[in-house]
Amino acid sequence: MTSQLNELVEFLHSPQPTVRQIAIDNLVGFSAGPTSKFFKNDNYRPVKDIIKMIMDPEHGTRVIIQQGVTILVNLSEDKLVRNIILNNDKKFLKFLIWKIVDLTNPNADIMCILLSNLAKDDAILATLDIKRNSGGEEIDDGLRLAALNKDVFKSLRAMDCLMDCFVKGYDKKLTKYASFNYLAFFFADISRFRLGRMYFIEEQKYDGVVPISKLLVFTEKYDAKVRREGVASTIKNSLFDSETHERLLKDEKINLLPYILLPIASAKDSEIDEEDMFNLPDELQLLPEDKERDPVPAIICCHLESILLLCTTYAGREYLRDKSVYPLVRELHKNVENEDIGELCYRIVNTLMRGEPGAGTVEEMPSKSAEEEKDEDNDEEEEDDDEDDEIVEVV
Repeated sequence: MTSQLNELVEFLHSPQPTVRQIAIDNLVGFSAGPTSKFFKNDNYRPVKDIIKMIMDPEHGTRVIIQQGVTILVNLSEDKLVRNIILNNDKKFLKFLIWKIVDLTNPNADIMCILLSNLAKDDAILATLDIKRNSGGEEIDDGLRLAALNKDVFKSLRAMDCLMDCFVKGYDKKLTKYASFNYLAFFFADISRFRLGRMYFIEEQKYDGVVPISKLLVFTEKYDAKVRREGVASTIKNSLFDSETHERLLKDEKINLLPYILLPIASAKDSEIDEEDMFNLPDELQLLPEDKERDPVPAIICCHLESILLLCTTYAGREYLRDKSVYPLVRELHKNVENEDIGELCYRIVNTLMRGEPGAGTVEEMPSKSAEEEKDEDNDEEEEDDDEDDEIVEVV
């Protein structure tokens, strides 16, 4: 088996297109797990060969591109492979992005997965500088590109086009080939960087809209876990700069808070009194009887972490108190039995209700029992930002 796999990866370098196609046909299944090591042969030359096959304007057929991208998705768990993909050929990232926004591309979704995996590498920041030539010519930097659909894309900037795909293309509303859900993970990782965060929270010239405000509606899209999870992480990462909090909370064009609170709220939260109820954001008042919380505890935790970040400034804490965030979090804690959610609820409530310097304590969450204290893990270090979502593998 070893010698056969060595031969197959060597065939990827053949000058004959037919031989290369046969090789890639047989190698897809070996790109995940222990056999993926064969793609590291000869200083990762098979990876470089696959990139060339995908970008080949003459022989890069639909099937070859699908197989090649699938292999790269599986291999991109390796940090060195990600670095090779992004840096070996500076054109590949540009090629990948413009193929994703090509609405006739049947491989757009698997390419979104690859892009989201590559976003674990710092070199992904180059995306922020990628744009089409003025007029959107079909030949750009030597690449043969599909023309942009001007009815959909009003900007020549790559990030704007990817945002349009994600927002307008959910549930395959733009193209029958793709839902673009995995762009949510790409956005989450781009927002790890300050330059990326600035993109999401600043009004964009091409449409006069703050990008994060376009994502908020997807926090309750309960039939699309990937989309919700990535959006929740993007929101959280966009709150790392505390000087922006007041604007994000109070700008009516953004209206951030309700979309963080709605996924953690339920119509069954019956013990919020009338005064607190009417202090909640309008969207949280008089919820319909069938309103449920997000079914995924990890996503609820992500929203609770966003609330904790908003608690880092005095203005943020005051705003959250005025909007009755404490009673809502108290109800979540009472009605959801999950250790991670419970711990975050304690932290939020004790931050909001302990009072500011010079003021008395307003109220505290009931203290934990001695048994709970004994069992609790005392390590409260925050997870690294890039662990919000995992590398995706396609088998």
